[in-house]
This record gives sequence, C-alpha cells and structure tokens, in this order.
Amino acid sequence: MGSLFRSEEMTLCQLFLQSEAAYACVSELGELGLVQFRDLNPDVNAFQRKFVNEVRRCDEMERKLRYLEKEIKKDGIPMLDTGENPEAPQPREMIDLEATFEKLENELREVNQNAEALKRNFLELTELKHILRKTQVFFDEHLYTAADTVGAHYRNPLSFVAGVILRERIPAFERMLWRACRGNVFLRQAEIETPLEDPSTGDQVYKSVFIIFFQGDQLKTRVKKICEGFRATLYPCPEAPADRREMAMGVMTRIEDLNTVLGQTQDHRHRVLVAAAKNIKNWFIKVRKIKAIYHTLNLFNLDVTQKCLIAECWVPVLDIETIQLALRRGTERSGSSVPPILNRMETFEDPPTYNRTNKFTKGFQVLIDAYGVASYREMNPSPYTIITFPFLFAIMFGDTGHGLIMFLFGGWMVLKEKPLAAKKSDNEIWNIFFGGRYIIFLMGIFSMYTGLIYNDIFSKSLNIFGSNWMINYNRSTVQHNKELQLDPNSTDYVDYPYPFGMDPVWQLAENKIIFQNSYKMKISIIFGVLHMLFGVMVGLWNHMYFKKRMNITCEFVPQIIFLMALFLYMVILMFAKWIKYGPKNLPIDGPGCAPSVLITFINMVLFKPATKVGNCDPYMYGGQSGLQKFLVVVALLCVPWMLLAKPILMMRNRKKQHYQLNNHGAENGDVEASMGTLQQSGGVPQSGGGHKEEEEDMTEVFIHQGIHTIEYVLGSVSHTASYLRLWALSLAHAQLSEVLWNMVMRNGLAREGWDGGIVLYLIFAFWAVLTVGILVLMEGLSAFLHTLRLHWVEFQSKFYSGLGYSFQPFSFEIILDAAQATTED
Repeated sequence: MGSLFRSEEMTLCQLFLQSEAAYACVSELGELGLVQFRDLNPDVNAFQRKFVNEVRRCDEMERKLRYLEKEIKKDGIPMLDTGENPEAPQPREMIDLEATFEKLENELREVNQNAEALKRNFLELTELKHILRKTQVFFDEHLYTAADTVGAHYRNPLSFVAGVILRERIPAFERMLWRACRGNVFLRQAEIETPLEDPSTGDQVYKSVFIIFFQGDQLKTRVKKICEGFRATLYPCPEAPADRREMAMGVMTRIEDLNTVLGQTQDHRHRVLVAAAKNIKNWFIKVRKIKAIYHTLNLFNLDVTQKCLIAECWVPVLDIETIQLALRRGTERSGSSVPPILNRMETFEDPPTYNRTNKFTKGFQVLIDAYGVASYREMNPSPYTIITFPFLFAIMFGDTGHGLIMFLFGGWMVLKEKPLAAKKSDNEIWNIFFGGRYIIFLMGIFSMYTGLIYNDIFSKSLNIFGSNWMINYNRSTVQHNKELQLDPNSTDYVDYPYPFGMDPVWQLAENKIIFQNSYKMKISIIFGVLHMLFGVMVGLWNHMYFKKRMNITCEFVPQIIFLMALFLYMVILMFAKWIKYGPKNLPIDGPGCAPSVLITFINMVLFKPATKVGNCDPYMYGGQSGLQKFLVVVALLCVPWMLLAKPILMMRNRKKQHYQLNNHGAENGDVEASMGTLQQSGGVPQSGGGHKEEEEDMTEVFIHQGIHTIEYVLGSVSHTASYLRLWALSLAHAQLSEVLWNMVMRNGLAREGWDGGIVLYLIFAFWAVLTVGILVLMEGLSAFLHTLRLHWVEFQSKFYSGLGYSFQPFSFEIILDAAQATTED
C-alpha cells in the first residue's frame, strides 16, 4: 500500500545473458511484466538488427493466422477461447508452427479456388437453365411478330443472341441498343426471381434474362460489342424447341452433379476451419509472444565474443529478487550452464514512475495520470482522490434517489465483474463505464449520504424523524395567510436540533432556496479551503522526502500562513456566525444582527471599518478589527517572502561555495605558484564565463519564483471561488429534479380511477427515462467533470508537478491486450 502514496523506488540495471539462454530468460521476464528495457541500438536501422529475420517470420505467421481468422469468421464458426495463456514456444518450435500454418493456408486457398471455380460453373449452368426456360416463351409469343417488325420474311427467321445481365443495367442497356442499332433490333427481357451468388465476392445479385433479335452480321457484331461493354454474359441457345429441351435436361443433370461436388467441397472446408478454430486463439498468443521476445532482443547489444547479450533495464527495487528467480528459471529451461548477471548501475537519469495498483485503485490512478504522470517518487494524489473525488461529486449530485440508481449500476458491474470482463466488448463508452465501475459505485454511495443530509430524494423529503416545527395556528390560517411567518424562537419549537440532515418542513417552505443558498454556499467554501490546505500539506511531505529545506522555509511556510490568515479565517468566521447568532440568544445577538461574512471579509482586506446597523454590533467578538488587520498584514508580508527569500538564499549559498573553493585553492600555494602564468592567461575568461552563466541561472530562478508566487496568490483567490461550483451545481440539480417532478410526475398522480392507473404508468415511464437520461447521466457527467477539474487544478496545483513518464514494462499481458484491441478496431 505504501507504493500507492509514492511511486516505487526504481533502479537501472545491466543484464548479461548468454546467447543460448537469452530467448528463454526474456520469455520469463515477459510473463512477469516487471522490467522496462532500454534501446541500446538507437542509431541502428530496424532492418539491420540481429533478429530482424525472426521478426519477419513472425509477421508472416501472423498474416497467415489473420487469413485463417477471416475465413473462420466468414463461415460463422465460433473460435474457442478457453482463457488459457500458453507460454512462448521455444525457437525450435517456430519451424513446426510455420509448417502447420503453411499447410493450412495452402489447403484452404486450394479449397477456396476449387469452390470458386465450381460456383462459377454452377452460376453459368443456372443462368443457362433460366435462359432455356425464358426464351421458350419468347420464341412462342414474339418470334414472328419481331420478324414482321423489322421487315423480315416468315420463312427467313431473324438471328438472335441470348444472355444474362445485371437487373439494374437493363434500362441503360436497352437505350444503348436502340441508339447504336437505330431501332433495328428487338429486345425481350425477363427477371430471374431468385438471387444468384457471385462466386468472387459471395454477394447475392439480381439478374435478368434477355434475348435480342436482329438481321445481318453487321448488327450481330454491334450487338455483341454492346453486350460485352455492359458485362452481359451470352450463352448458346438452340433455335429448335427439341434441341432446347434436350440441352435443358443435360444442364439439370450437370447442376445436380455440381451440387454434390460443391457440398463435399464445403464440408471439407468446414472441417478444416473447425479444426483451426479450436487452436487459433492459442496460436495468436504464441506467435505474438515470439514476436515480442525478438523485438526485445533487438534492443540488446552483443559483446565482443558474440556469445553474450547485454541489456539495460529499469526495475523496481522491491522486485529484484523476483526478477532474478525468473532469470534462473529461463536459464534452466534453455539448458544453459552460465547464470545470468544482473548488476545495479548508477545513473543521473530520472527513473520512470511506477505506481502499483489493483482493480480497485486502477480507475483512480487513471484519472490522475490523465492530467500528468507523477514525477519520480513524488506524492501520488490517487489514494486521497479515492475519498475526496466521490465526496466532492456527491456534494454537487446530492440526491438519495439518483445516487441509488448510480449505486445499483456500479454495484452490478462490480458483482458481475468477471463475466463482463470476459466478454471483452469493443464498445468504447461501455469500456469507460466498466473501467470506472468502482468510482461509479463510490459516487453512488456518497451521493446517497449527501442526499440524506440534504433530505432530498427525487426532489421529495424523507420524514423519518418527523418535524421539529410546531405551530398553534389552524389549517386555514396556515394555508391562506401568505404573509404569515413562523418564529423559530417560539416556545412551541422542539428544543433540540434535527437528528440527521435537514428538517423535511423545508421542502414546503417558500424561502427554501434562500436558506439552501446560504447553507450550500458556505459548505462549498469550507470544503474548498480544507481541500486546498490539505494540498499544501501534501507539498510539505514532498519537500521533506526530497530534503529541500529551502522550499519548506521559503515556500511552504508562507503559503500555509497566507492561506490560513485569509481563507481559513473566513471559514472560522462562518462557524462563529452559526454558533453565536442562534434564535435563543439575546436580541442583540439574534439572527437579525448576524453580520455578512462576505462583507466582513471584503472590509478586512480593504482595511475598512465595519459600519454599525441599528443596535447590532458589526463585530462578532472583541478585538476583531485589530486581529483582522494583523492577519492581512501577515498575509501581505508572505508575498515578498515567497517571491524573494528563495532566490536570495540561493545567491548566498553560491557565494559561500565560491569562497570555499577560493580558500581551498589558496592552501595549495605551491601548485598555484608553479601554474601562475597559466592561470593569468586562461583563468580570467573562464571566471567571466562562469559569472555570466550564474547570472543567467539566477535570472531564471527569479522569473520562475515570480511566476510561482503570482500563480499561488491569485490562484488562492480564484480557486476558493472555483469551489462555489459545488454550491451552484447542487442547487441546479435539486431545482431541475423538482421541475421534472412538478411538470411530469405530478400530472400522473392527479388523476383517479382505473384510467388514472394507465396514465400514471405511461407518465412514470416518461419521467423515469428523463430522470435516468438527464438527471443521472447528463447531470452526473457534468458533476464528474467539475469534480475532475477541482482535483486537477485546485488541489493538485498545490503540490503536484506531474512531469514524469510512466513505467512501461515488457509484459505479455499488455502486449496481447493491445494487439486484441487493435484487431477489434
């Protein structure tokens, strides 16, 4: 759990592997997923690396597997996914895999080619069958008519061609024939009712049979050219009816034979694909693992003897023993007798950031990393976000009913986690919801809690403990006297606070919004200031861990004083106002005399004295004016403290270092005397260059510190105001829920009788859809984004730089998931 608060301690290691054992060792490290390798050959082209041929072989095997997968999907055969994770095969097994895939691909291509040829023959025979049937009708009805039309003699019948054409090309085909042949042809066509299968694409196409009558060889040539241009298929058609019948019988016989052969071919293809479908998932895993191993080996260097591979890698310090065990297992599997060597290296590079997460904390860590990966060993906001994120969301979304819907949805995803994850959906929106299932679950629980505090459930109240309001007026007086006001200091009022949450009587009050405005606005400021103070405190832990004492005295201390002197004091004023100005207090300290906290804070900053109104004391306690002036002066003094203290101390430290170096040089007088001439000739320019660089460095420090100070001072004001979004969205959500109830649901409850039940059923369905669609989904998304902004900007800006880069280990699990996601896309 400690690594969740701060990233894992990482170290750079050098790894020496014997060439024979390298493959097996890298395979074990891939299963472990705890090592990030560095590329030791950045200037070497990918095609010139040692294992490029093995990578190409893997690419070829992947291509063959994708071809098999496409054919399996085309036939709708389910691919068996047992959930197994086979180990990467040994290099000698690659030959067997290649031979298996080659055999399957060749067999399948041969079967497909034969099937396509058979289907083409079947299509031609089917088209010829339809031609022989349709043309019989054409000859019987229109032959002599056509002959009379073109002026031919009965005893000298016309020539003709018959064929098949796509149905959508018929109109254009007919116009072209008419224009090209100048009306000297006679076309008859009839549609083939059943669709025919295109052997090349497998699509179903609709075609028509046509016959064209004409006279003369010149027209015959022209007609055939036009048929060829429209990709019409011409078939021989005997002129005599007896010949046509005989040909039709022969065609039917051949079609039956072809059907038998086609069935056998399809059965053989199906058997091949079914056998492949049982193993294709495991084959993909094996090939991708082999490819990943050789890609990783291409990052290594060869030593001079060509018998040892050298690698550099980032590893978590806590997992070094586990990694060494994995390397030993790999060495034993390969049969090598030379043990691998893993040495820790010293480096000035910033290591990668590795936060160890589980299925619960992963979603929150993703939210943080979306803003920026933490710098190495920097405080990780994720564990605090687990509580603060759903809580701040719930302040804006506080409704027990809507929170219950969210809680049930998140709980269902958590309970059905394993079967839902096994489905591996490619729907991006669903994957986002499922990845944040624990976040949704917690947001639902917290929203139910704040909904009970607000006493709000679908814009209605829960009257669990009754009401503490008691009145002596009769019903008619209360209902009809609009100017009647109830005194909270009445003796009939129950003399103890409401047990939990808000009194349900506020749901009926006309000044409900006025009361809730003040209540929720103060709540948002209180939680906002506490949230920012906590962010500054987290920054202190960063300074202490990195041993930056200067940052503690020059940044943290003035920052915390500035925030407490102004904004924490404002929060204290709010609590003081709630406590002091109660309905039971004396008239001078009654609710009517309570000063405005906002006006008091403005007067405090402007050094403006408070004005007395009537007999009311403008101050909440004695000495308030003097204390407020002192706090503002202290806050103003913190600004130059933040701006100048750090650069001035850095300049003093550098002068001390130069002084110590000069003293050290003076002690070595003999050496200096012997080198005096050289120092006089070359020392001055070097000294001048050093001073110039130091001046540039100090200028950057002053600029950076000035930006940081301005950002913090102005940010403290704007960030405090930014937390008012908690109040604004909470009121907006409550009012939208109330409007939806009054305009939709109330209409369903107004009718009585049997027809009222039907109307209520329909209106309830409409209200439920709007509630889920608008108030839960849209309002929930809005509150989620606002909460995200409060964490990224208002909270994390106090301590989080987020300038690191994430730890990306060589892991088969990550590689296989990425490959599967790419395939699905």
